Amino acid sequence: MMQRLAGATHALLRIVAGLLFLHAGGLKIFGWFGGMPAGVTMTPLLAWAGWIELVCGTLILLGLLTRPAAFIASGEMAFAYFIGHFPNGFWPIQNHGETAVLDCFLFLFFAANGAGPASLDSLIWKRRDRSARLAAA
Repeated sequence: MMQRLAGATHALLRIVAGLLFLHAGGLKIFGWFGGMPAGVTMTPLLAWAGWIELVCGTLILLGLLTRPAAFIASGEMAFAYFIGHFPNGFWPIQNHGETAVLDCFLFLFFAANGAGPASLDSLIWKRRDRSARLAAA
């Protein structure tokens, strides 16, 4: 029972994290949810961040190529923290970088542990394993 619950919460965490990351990219690239806040200029760096968030968020949501997508997303969030937040103070609570730090480590978890169940990665590996067993028989 606990193993099934752990798998379900792993998948749910991945889906929600991917969806929220996708939304952040959509806000920057397509102006979803009102677009960029007033006074924030869309720089080339923010545009790159938006595309990373849009693509990696979609891949993480679907659980497809999760490990590399999550690794890139984790790096982008580390970069965002040190470029955008750290200059305003050392502690994340002080520089408003809590979300960037949390996302960085959340995506690092998925890079290390994979998509979990209920993912396209899981479905692909199950099919490959089944094909390999049939070929060996």
